[in-house]
Amino acid sequence: MSHRLLVIGGDAGGMAAASTARRRGADFEIVALEQGPHTSYSACGIPYVISGDVWALDELIVRTPQQFRDQLRIDVRTGHRAMAIDLDRRTVEVRNLAQKRTYTLGFDMLHIATGARPRRPPIPGIDGPNVYGVQTLGDAAHLLEAVKAGACEQVVVIGGGYIGLELAEAFVKRQASVTVVEQSEEVMGTLDPDMGADVAVAMRQHGITLHTGEKVTAIEPGAVITSQRTVPTDLVILGLGVEPNSDLAADAGIDIGVRNAIAVDRRQRTSVEGIWAAGDCCQSRSIVTGQPIYVALGTVANKQARVAGINIAGGYATFPGVAGTAITKLCSLEVGRTGVNEREAKAAGFEYVVAKIESTTRAGYYPGAGTIKVKLLAERVTGRILGGQVVGNEGTAKRIDVLATAITAGMTAEDLVYLDLSYAPPFSPLWDPVQQAARRALSMQEAG
Repeated sequence: MSHRLLVIGGDAGGMAAASTARRRGADFEIVALEQGPHTSYSACGIPYVISGDVWALDELIVRTPQQFRDQLRIDVRTGHRAMAIDLDRRTVEVRNLAQKRTYTLGFDMLHIATGARPRRPPIPGIDGPNVYGVQTLGDAAHLLEAVKAGACEQVVVIGGGYIGLELAEAFVKRQASVTVVEQSEEVMGTLDPDMGADVAVAMRQHGITLHTGEKVTAIEPGAVITSQRTVPTDLVILGLGVEPNSDLAADAGIDIGVRNAIAVDRRQRTSVEGIWAAGDCCQSRSIVTGQPIYVALGTVANKQARVAGINIAGGYATFPGVAGTAITKLCSLEVGRTGVNEREAKAAGFEYVVAKIESTTRAGYYPGAGTIKVKLLAERVTGRILGGQVVGNEGTAKRIDVLATAITAGMTAEDLVYLDLSYAPPFSPLWDPVQQAARRALSMQEAG
């Protein structure tokens, strides 16, 4: 019998690895198991289908199961759930959901890409029929059914992170009355509170009712109960972030790392020979601190999967780590962050300076110039850029990529000041806002 690669998970972390292995010359059998009906889709686009900006969920599908079968000779089995991994026998127990039968499938190599699941804390009523987590196309289709049935005049979003705010915006566009409940004192916990406060202001300006510092204690039919009030609602959206779907690996005895994510090395290998993992189910490494971290992003999943696929095919590749770069928008406000925030910098033991500036997205005299705030963290002695955050109007968010590049390259505040960035009045002031922040950081560093 020829060698078999068995892939568990049909989205980015799984299919990108399988595709890469095949394109790199792997001639062994590849079988991919996916419990849902779809493969390789952009979950990040779901809020924009909910809002109506994107016409249909099908537009988010990058490659169908049949395309994988026809173009890459990958035996994709949708509607098949991996139930258990037997490391000794090198087998996986598989449930055919349509036929309601279970069978055993052997493997020579195994790639785990089981993704993440929405966090569901033990709140009474959180599994109720009017509560929706939005992680897969199936989740999104279920939510759209409720929307089309007209059950969305009043919407409560629990959690003020990226997905929570994107879905809050989606329902504002549908002219629903939207309330966001966040347990922390500010939204966007990956930002520092002073930057998150600007996001909160924008939310209220766009008609979103925001309750911070409140814990949800129960969900009842037609209401969400918090530590301070009862909020009427037609449906509830979980925007509490995600957690790694690592139970299958953990139960098999594969090592688990930070935040219960699957532990992997630089080549995406797990603790068991011949078994890899990639995507939202496994950990990454911070290029700032060097420590393992958990980052659930499609960009990271695709890159990790590429590395895994190369190694599975017999090549050599390593995943360098992540800066934790992310962007989003809330109506007219754009938000970005990269590297470490102040809380993370302190926890890692850095001494640092903080530079914060307010500028414009274009030359101040040019029509359409909007406000942008930049916050920069630089190591006190070396000046190395540790992290950055941006909040502002159109033209703000993608500036975070300059800071992500600076962090990846190990650049200092002085390096960033003299970086030869482009300039024209329709796009930037003479000194780009990120360089204005770098100048301030440099002056603070020089002042001691």
